[in-house]
Amino acid sequence: MSHRISVLVRSHNDIRFVARTLDGLLSQECSYPLEIICCDDSSLDGTAEVISTYAGIKKLESPGGVYVPGRVLNHMVRHCSGDIVVFNNADAPPLNKFYLERLIQPLADGVADAVFANQQPRADAFWLVRKDHLRAFGDGRIAEKWRHNFSLAASGTLRELLLAEPFNEELSYSEDIEWCYCRTPRRVRYVADAIVEHSHNYTCGELRRRFYGEGYADGLMFSRGGSSFFRAFCGAWAEVLRDWLFLLRHPSGWGEILSAPVRRVIQRVSFRNGRRDALKIRAGGGN
Repeated sequence: MSHRISVLVRSHNDIRFVARTLDGLLSQECSYPLEIICCDDSSLDGTAEVISTYAGIKKLESPGGVYVPGRVLNHMVRHCSGDIVVFNNADAPPLNKFYLERLIQPLADGVADAVFANQQPRADAFWLVRKDHLRAFGDGRIAEKWRHNFSLAASGTLRELLLAEPFNEELSYSEDIEWCYCRTPRRVRYVADAIVEHSHNYTCGELRRRFYGEGYADGLMFSRGGSSFFRAFCGAWAEVLRDWLFLLRHPSGWGEILSAPVRRVIQRVSFRNGRRDALKIRAGGGN
């Protein structure tokens, strides 16, 4: 069967990466015809201006209003033409010329409904971020044991599935997990040899917002009971022990030994608090 690929690139203030990402996509050696569609979300740093210099790339106006991931994603899907859709964030440059071919092959072969790529941390990534990426991606052996594992930042699926069941437009976080795991069962495949560069050095405030948001989304999506503060705190320290063992093997990261407990407690407690608040709303217990 002949396939056509639509690569959908979302951007917001990604001036550091957008040129590398678009150059990497345009230089792909792929046996399938492809189109690249960019949709910028009101960038103020010149990202949209960089995108405008690329001929042969379709520029799509954002749907407007407050940014909601699912609404933007559905908008882009409706305006593409490929039967295979690849989502590639503007801050996720491909690291080889065969990234697209390798990523979509399980879809083309009919053995997967959704695929996602290996995300390598950036050269300036915190050591704890590097450790998290090794666990979440790498050879895939650790993450395959997790209940849910998927990342839309560099991923692919079939357009017909997205049109039949669009992304949830109410969630501010984890719309990819909701689509893969909360409705029709999806065959999700991790493609370790399809590699992009993608990581974030979040501040403590950014960690708090992100993990609260993910916890809130988790509470809206799944009905299992929430965890206590004590359990979240113990989970944080179990992660800290893994952090310290990792850092001890990498002397360049020893400067993060003291920050590990702070960051892990913020992550676990913020997730727990977000999930608690969402479960209260589901139970009709207030805002």
